[in-house]
Amino acid sequence: MPRIVTLTMNPAIDVSTSAECVEPTRKLRCRMGRRDAGGGGLNVARVARRLGADVTAIYPVGGLVGQMLRQLVDEEGIDSVTVPILGQTREDVSVVDESTREQYRFVLPGPHLHGAEWMQCLKTFARLDGQPDFVCASGSLPPGVPSDFYARIAEIVDSWGARLALDCSGLALKAALDRPVQLIKPNLGELRELTGEALPDEPSMVRACRELVQQRRVGAVALTLGADGALLVTADRAIRAQALPITAASTIGAGDSFLGAMVWALASGKDLEEAFRYGVAGGSAALLASGTELCRAADVRRLLPQVILQDVADDARPERARA
Repeated sequence: MPRIVTLTMNPAIDVSTSAECVEPTRKLRCRMGRRDAGGGGLNVARVARRLGADVTAIYPVGGLVGQMLRQLVDEEGIDSVTVPILGQTREDVSVVDESTREQYRFVLPGPHLHGAEWMQCLKTFARLDGQPDFVCASGSLPPGVPSDFYARIAEIVDSWGARLALDCSGLALKAALDRPVQLIKPNLGELRELTGEALPDEPSMVRACRELVQQRRVGAVALTLGADGALLVTADRAIRAQALPITAASTIGAGDSFLGAMVWALASGKDLEEAFRYGVAGGSAALLASGTELCRAADVRRLLPQVILQDVADDARPERARA
């Protein structure tokens, strides 16, 4: 059983529900809500655990919401290493308008972490017992945490000789890429923000990903494109996966399910191409689940044979790789 460690600096309880019609002013009578542990790293942990990994999740908790979050994580069979904070752990809310099937998502910023609190998170991670097969740091940084926090995490993982998957954006992602990172998983908007380029077509996306691999210390870029599928780019190869024809019950957690399935596959010893296939199946399976449920293992394995990978004609490859 592979051992995976996830880090979630801005965890949440995700509340999902629906109402007949979402409109202003009027009091909305909602259906019975569902609560799930949330935040990027915790979502990855939930998916990896369902697929069979031994998962340890590290995250800060505060207040009554934090206690409830810990209980939800325990119910998923995930080992928790928590760091107490003064602020209240956040809650996020998603509401489906039943008349249009549109989904409204309300995401709170999370509590401010004081210097001693985020430094304790860093120390707790660095002192973790036993070396994991794979580390995944995912999600936004809450107020008070410096933008180079993930760069410090990457340095610790590198000193262990372990592998790191990173899913974040903005300054946190840019700073982290000065350290060795096995895998990053931006969406198109995040890649545009990182590169400052419009990236209007597939060749420009491949070139941008290839430059990150060549100029930074990134092993591979898995670029998720929503309804347009995904791209996997390494130093010498670019692979395209088309989206599977699925009518989405919910899009929440599709990116985290993609990453969770891919990290599980890599930690289990599967090669990068097969892990990418699992990622696409995981992200697709998440679309079948309502609210914040994430993908189910049975759906991931059922959809896996349907994932078709194609090599992309790639002018950005080094000459020696093309020969």
